[in-house]
Amino acid sequence: MGKSMTWMLMLLALGGADQARGEGEASIMAPLAAHSLLLDVATSGDRLLAVGERGHILVSTDQGDSWRQVLVPTQALLTAVAMGDDGRAWAVGHDSVILRSENGGESWELVYSDPEANEPLFDVFFLDGDRGFAVGAYGVFMETHDGGRSWERRTAFDGDNHLQHMARLPSGALVLVGERGLILRSDDSGETFRQLPSPYHGSLFSSLPLDDKTLLIFGLRGHCFRSADGGATWQEIATGTTGMLTDACRFPDGRILVSALGGVVLLSRDSGQSFALDEERARLGLSAVACLGDGSAVLVGELGVQKIAAARLASMFAGGGER
Repeated sequence: MGKSMTWMLMLLALGGADQARGEGEASIMAPLAAHSLLLDVATSGDRLLAVGERGHILVSTDQGDSWRQVLVPTQALLTAVAMGDDGRAWAVGHDSVILRSENGGESWELVYSDPEANEPLFDVFFLDGDRGFAVGAYGVFMETHDGGRSWERRTAFDGDNHLQHMARLPSGALVLVGERGLILRSDDSGETFRQLPSPYHGSLFSSLPLDDKTLLIFGLRGHCFRSADGGATWQEIATGTTGMLTDACRFPDGRILVSALGGVVLLSRDSGQSFALDEERARLGLSAVACLGDGSAVLVGELGVQKIAAARLASMFAGGGER
């Protein structure tokens, strides 16, 4: 796809005509912020953060049962959020905006932006409280060594593919997926990356490492692939949908939940070797999912934030989940 098409396709499919608003304006406190377009969710213990349009950041301290908006020093569209175990949190988005919090997302400071570059950031990932990465359009790869206070640009690979999502295997190896089937792996904590063989030439939006060898990747038109050898070879997994697969998480009992556009949710009980499908158009487009320790899940997307209780999730897939 064209350089600007992969992410815009997702935003348009989610109803997101909203553009970056600029870093000079604070977000507007909106009574219905929890029902606005949200693109990512992160969790640490009982605390969750969700981010989305117009600089909206929402905080929950009761595992997603209730949400409140916090003030943010930007109205740019926010695309991703990450949380540390020490109360630190980070969010990125359009205008190359990077935000940082030291109190679990209660307050935020703008630490980086470059509106003129026209290079939206799509993901933020931290190895620990100090070292992290932000990735985005046209191969943008940024790194911090001081907890996100300052950032420097690097080159992760020789190309301009959009970089969409970063994840870490239990061994510490990093996997970075993106546009045109790009799969990169680093075995030295992000110092260098090598390109892995790709089973797909369309855009990849997310990945989910299961162990040091087993890895799932997700992309356009319902494409899901599984590797049992660290990404050397891939097997396509039938999903039963042509909706864009946007995110995935794993419950403590090993079940895997995948979000997609079109209100589709997928569940695997066998480490991603097969998936059951539940489709409910009233959910509309789903952009991210968080699996909680009690078996419930939080979904974010076009309708804002939605929580599915463990019992409801079990009933959705009680008969296998196919519709």
